[in-house]
Amino acid sequence: MSQTVHVIGGAGFAGAQLVDLVERHPFFELGVITARADAGKRLVDVYPQYRVTKELVSLNVEDVASGDFAAVAYPHAEAAVVVSQLIDRGARVLDISADHRLRDLALYDEWYGFTHPRPDLVAEAVYGLPERYRDQIAAARLVANPGCYPETSILGLLPLRDHLADVVIDAKSGVSGAGRTPTDIVHFSSVTESVLAYKVFAHRHLPEIEQELGTQVTFTPHLVPVDRGLLASCYARLTGGPTTQDELMDTYRAFYDGHPFVEIVDSPPGMRAVQHTNFCQIHPRLDPRGGRVAVFSVLDNLGKGAATQALQNLNLMAGRPEDEGLR
Repeated sequence: MSQTVHVIGGAGFAGAQLVDLVERHPFFELGVITARADAGKRLVDVYPQYRVTKELVSLNVEDVASGDFAAVAYPHAEAAVVVSQLIDRGARVLDISADHRLRDLALYDEWYGFTHPRPDLVAEAVYGLPERYRDQIAAARLVANPGCYPETSILGLLPLRDHLADVVIDAKSGVSGAGRTPTDIVHFSSVTESVLAYKVFAHRHLPEIEQELGTQVTFTPHLVPVDRGLLASCYARLTGGPTTQDELMDTYRAFYDGHPFVEIVDSPPGMRAVQHTNFCQIHPRLDPRGGRVAVFSVLDNLGKGAATQALQNLNLMAGRPEDEGLR
């Protein structure tokens, strides 16, 4: 028996790709696809590459039945209200926005500029990183899909979480990570042949990274002239743990054993290796002078950093094989 998945906010980059993944999934049945400005259009008319002929409709939460799944791809602050309504209807919800990722309520006011309307759901939500919370995701009523910058960085450093100090993350993302709404910064003429550091010491993904790594982090994102892909170069002082390169590689391989979408590779990976996939490739390197580590982590910001990660989480929530529809 199939399981219905509704996509709330299916006209954005991440939402549209998730719609395509759900429609082609062997178990899930695509429910309603909602949009605002594009309501009344077929998804294929907005995104020809996905060839999904279903029509985008305006949101009506009554279209979602108790027991259905709903993925919410709304902007921050707006998603929380819709998630609350869907949960109250008995749906199981995957929130692709940032509205349920942070456990400290005060951080929503500080970093996102709104007071969260449902502290109970913040307390209940499971952070959607299967490599750390697989069992909790499977049983959850509400899962918070990670941000793309945090996921790349956290996966890169998680095996060393108990031995990290002085963490610095230099991350570079493709332009699609900025979303579908055009701005001067992501205009082609602004992006091409340039690299830009932005939101220095002020990026909203910083508290998410610090929450999962359990330490203070210096994080600087950069915009690079590619469509999709994300590279996090992570540097830290080690307070223990592996002391040789072989030990470091063994630590990473053992930590991610049984996690089908993380690949430990023998040299620093590039974005092209993971574009249009749900894979994260990681290469850790011990400073030969000792005491410091560099870790290079790449994923597709719209894939493992958003839509394909969302499907991985939906698979777990539905009791399906983790890689179903992603092979």
